[in-house]
Amino acid sequence: MILVFKHIFPKRYVGLTFWPLIILKEDGLKQDEVLINHEKIHLRQQLELLILPFYIWYFVEWLIGILKYRNLNMAYRNISFEKEAYANEGSLDYLSNRSPYAFFGYLF
Repeated sequence: MILVFKHIFPKRYVGLTFWPLIILKEDGLKQDEVLINHEKIHLRQQLELLILPFYIWYFVEWLIGILKYRNLNMAYRNISFEKEAYANEGSLDYLSNRSPYAFFGYLF
């Protein structure tokens, strides 16, 4: 399910996934197939890790990235879940061919 809440996003962000929802900043973004695919990749990751462990893992990777890079954006971009989603967001058939737990390949 896709919802639109424009007031919860920092400036640069336009979408987020919080199982089972994809939340977008603007209604027009529902037509952005690449963005929706990116968020659907996150839904699959969340499901694979039984949802709550996904958020814990995501947060720990982000904290480690902050310590390592001393930069919030670099920390975010180097989270394995984000790496997988960004690397494959343009492949609209990615989820139909994706191996389970594919984000492991983006850990290092």
